[in-house]
Amino acid sequence: MDFFNRYKKTIIAIASLFCLCLVFITAERTAPTFVETGVSYLITPFQKANTAVSEWIGSKINIIKHLDEVENENEKLAKKVLSLEEETNRLKQMEKENKKLTELLEISQKYKQYPTTGARIIAKDPGNWYDIFIIDKGTKNGIERNMVVLSSNGLVGKISEAGYNYSKVVSIIDDTDSVSSQNTRTEDIGFVRGDLTNKGICIMEYIDNEAEIIEGDEIITSHLSNIYPPGLTIGYVKEIYSDLNTLTKYAVVEPIVDFKNLETVLVITQNFEKNISFDVKQENTESKPFDVETTSKADD
Repeated sequence: MDFFNRYKKTIIAIASLFCLCLVFITAERTAPTFVETGVSYLITPFQKANTAVSEWIGSKINIIKHLDEVENENEKLAKKVLSLEEETNRLKQMEKENKKLTELLEISQKYKQYPTTGARIIAKDPGNWYDIFIIDKGTKNGIERNMVVLSSNGLVGKISEAGYNYSKVVSIIDDTDSVSSQNTRTEDIGFVRGDLTNKGICIMEYIDNEAEIIEGDEIITSHLSNIYPPGLTIGYVKEIYSDLNTLTKYAVVEPIVDFKNLETVLVITQNFEKNISFDVKQENTESKPFDVETTSKADD
């Protein structure tokens, strides 16, 4: 401290002079000094690293700040996607329903000589096939036992039981029922029933042994049926066999109706059931007519 006090003026003068020199040198230079270049060379990598780290940390902080906004936006988008999916499914269902209604309208126009009503299938027996099922129409809709049931393609079956607001349907692929049928090409008569061993397929039995039935022939309901009106398409012949025991033929018939995917049907609300009368003469007794109503499971 004594040294500084003693030479204080000299030290200040030298420092001032040094500063003036630095100012002069700095003002006139066109390039950094060697010392500055060396220091910059050492410091620059650290500055770059520091800048990169600062930017990364800043971006993460920014993400964290907006995380709630992103989550809210994702939640909104998820709800929107779900809503669009529900709307799409609803439109597909409406399109499907419209298609079914159109098909029912077309079949009702095809048989416009008959009164009809559309019905939805609400239950069926276990299994993949609609051989016996329940519809949502009954007596309150004018439906009665033995009325005819159709699909957009052809014959489905008949009403076996009618409740107030439901009805039970037995289809032609059920082996407990049979339908009087006819070949449209040759007009040969037979009886179609469901095949017990091959579900979904029908057998046309008791065809005349001389009948010229061939594969591909269309089989329809015949005029001899006491339940079904004539001319309803049943299906097409797939195979033909001869029964040596009865000297008749029988054919494998593939139904035209898709009995695996039925959902709606059309019921003809007119009963075609017939009561057949016979005159029976007994020896030593007065001849008396009596009515016989078919009560067996077969319609003929």
